[in-house]
Amino acid sequence: MTKPGRRSSGGVGGRALWLAGALLLVEWHLPRLAAAQAPVEEARSKVEAAFLRNFARYVSWPPQAFEGDRSPWTVCVLGEDPFGDSLPEVLRGRVEQGRPFEIRRAEALEALPACHILFVAIANPAQRRSVLRRVKDMPVLTVGNASDFLAEGGVIRLQPGERMEMSVNLDQARSASLGIPTKLLEVSRDVVENGVLRRLR
Repeated sequence: MTKPGRRSSGGVGGRALWLAGALLLVEWHLPRLAAAQAPVEEARSKVEAAFLRNFARYVSWPPQAFEGDRSPWTVCVLGEDPFGDSLPEVLRGRVEQGRPFEIRRAEALEALPACHILFVAIANPAQRRSVLRRVKDMPVLTVGNASDFLAEGGVIRLQPGERMEMSVNLDQARSASLGIPTKLLEVSRDVVENGVLRRLR
């Protein structure tokens, strides 16, 4: 994948305000609704899948990250898949910004096509860091759960608990030419910017 030009990560006005509300609804309400109807792990995977779908709606990618105006979002899961049927269920029939979703899973990065969203489900820290280094300058939104995910070069860490929280490495997002709306940062727990980790919530 060719390296895109850098892109601003500023806010988007009224649309961003709606974004903050939508993400808070996912964060606060969906886990409780799902937990009442399904085992904890299934509820968690559905919430994480919903976050991935929303990232496609709100994060901006450079045009050259797509083959065409209607080419699909490629959502990849690398490593031991934590989603099961939840990711296909959440993405099935959905369209964001005029693009449908495709899901790809693999144990090795080489077996994956070019990804727009890459969920890194690798437990081994050295292997995880190697993957993140290899996609560092590509327009790939990397997402994971590991406690050191942002320090290792990931873009977004999802932190499950009583509610799902997220933290953002804005420096890495910029390196990957991804635009992160201001309101997305405002509903994040931690943000890394200019090498400094700031606790926001």
